[in-house]
Amino acid sequence: MSTEQERGTTERIVGMGAGAKELATEDMVLNIGPQHPSTHGVLRLRLTLDGERISSAEPIVGYMHRGAEKLFEVRDYRQIIVLANRHDWLSAFANELGVVIAVERLLGMEVPVRAVWARTLLAELNRVLNHLMFLGSYPLELGAMTPIFYSFSERERLQAVMEEISGGRMHYMFNRVGGLKEELPLGWLDRASQAVAGVRARLPQIEDLMFGNDIFLARTRGVGVLDHETIMQYGVSGPIARASGVDMDLRRDEPYLAYGELPVKVVTRTAGDCLARFEVLMGQVKVSLDLADACIERLRGLPQGPINQRLPKVLKVPEGHTYAWTENPLGINGYYLVSRGEKTPWRLKLRSASYNNIQVLREILPGHLVADMIAILGSMFFVVGDIDK
Repeated sequence: MSTEQERGTTERIVGMGAGAKELATEDMVLNIGPQHPSTHGVLRLRLTLDGERISSAEPIVGYMHRGAEKLFEVRDYRQIIVLANRHDWLSAFANELGVVIAVERLLGMEVPVRAVWARTLLAELNRVLNHLMFLGSYPLELGAMTPIFYSFSERERLQAVMEEISGGRMHYMFNRVGGLKEELPLGWLDRASQAVAGVRARLPQIEDLMFGNDIFLARTRGVGVLDHETIMQYGVSGPIARASGVDMDLRRDEPYLAYGELPVKVVTRTAGDCLARFEVLMGQVKVSLDLADACIERLRGLPQGPINQRLPKVLKVPEGHTYAWTENPLGINGYYLVSRGEKTPWRLKLRSASYNNIQVLREILPGHLVADMIAILGSMFFVVGDIDK
């Protein structure tokens, strides 16, 4: 028996090359961000790596924090709208809706029918604008350049009608407590209908570019799987949750605006991977275009009437509290409004979709390679302002 065997030790060669029996590695901490081109804004990920494989991940947020909730408290209910539409800059109209719906509930105010249907139409057009951004930018992060040109071309088509009616390209400021800012322009419904038809005609080309691309499918199928239990624990919502089989959509389940009179189809998948999330986003664009067409037809058949309610010069909301949540493009957006009978809210708490959705990165990134991190991160469809608010 050798001396080493008597001591109960074994030989351990550490090094690289043909003679190495074992490669000893140390965990490395890698910061992705806060200034990284793959992250839709200023997000920081603190990764612990074992070689090229992620062993733990911690999303660190707050680099864009602007204190929106405290700013709400020192502005009256008209001024709040200009701040509320900025936390998710791709869903400005949808953000405004939550505020005005909460205020109208405390006031007990009934909104004119024309405003209800016009709001629904504009919310769906805004949803398509949001989704087209991600449908174009996500493939770009995986190396496919062409889809973004197609999706941005269609975004411009819809932006033209949104800009015509509101005067804004991103921050529309078209909602008002009691309705909308002003009546729809003459002939606008026809132009909106043409824009919707144009986007619908172009979608098959975008689908062919992606779902016919073997590299895109290889980078996304089976990558970043998010299970149902994790979604429930973290409060994930929107397209990300529906891609994992969560059949929930407030437009159908707790209707607001005119959704109770519309056939809202909820697009779901069960795989829960990056590809499923992309498929859900594509499917939701088709659903929103159909809903927009239905709203346009209904508005054409409505008699002329007011588009808003007349408000006092100083708008004071009765004492009380309410919670208004809406199905924003990225998930559930909620406003908890507490009023003490003054012209400014005592408290206006914002529940943004991206904040909850991004927290699951700590669960789904471990075990994946760093190269897959980009694919997973892009498929979470978040806006950093919506995280940091």
